[in-house]
Amino acid sequence: MKKILLSIALIGTIVIQSKGQESLDMREDFTFGFKAGLNHSNVYDTQGDGFVAGPKWGYTAGIFMAIPIGKFLGFQPEVLYSQRGFKATGSIAGDAYSITRTTSWIDVPLLIQLKLTSFLTIMAGPQYSYLVKQTDVYTSGSTTTQQQQTFDNDNLRKNLLCFTGGADINIQHFVIGGRIGWDLQNNNGDGSSSNPRYKNEWTQLTVGFRF
Repeated sequence: MKKILLSIALIGTIVIQSKGQESLDMREDFTFGFKAGLNHSNVYDTQGDGFVAGPKWGYTAGIFMAIPIGKFLGFQPEVLYSQRGFKATGSIAGDAYSITRTTSWIDVPLLIQLKLTSFLTIMAGPQYSYLVKQTDVYTSGSTTTQQQQTFDNDNLRKNLLCFTGGADINIQHFVIGGRIGWDLQNNNGDGSSSNPRYKNEWTQLTVGFRF
């Protein structure tokens, strides 16, 4: 992730310098904008379940506000529709299977901004996530089935506390963002066994426009 953030910073600096003009300084302005991009997510805590997980891609999109607290500090709340999950393989009673789990969330990051320059902003903070939908695609042998969870099982956790942080490159009204995040709670509600029981981590890359 460090390499990704450094690459974004380098690209932003080159673009600004190549245009021969300074970045628009909006650090003391209240701004509102929208963004869209991709999540690259995986499992980082499986709680001993017998499967091998790998990463998957999903999309994210939403709105954000930047509320200045002076020139160098600020507060940035966001509301995003975001996909996470994982791909995994395992076996049940000796039969191999694969599963792709896609979870769709309403994410509400509450971020503190450190506005180092007009084009570079560092931010971090807690994130509240509400689970909207879960879709599992199972493959066993030549059979593939899809199941959408309707949350009749009370053991599934719909509300998660997460943490996220990263950096934004501001080029005039455009914002290029790189971020990492991870769940602070398991996906199950009461701590009993569920299959699989896990926490997600993700890398997020977005492009936005601010007013």
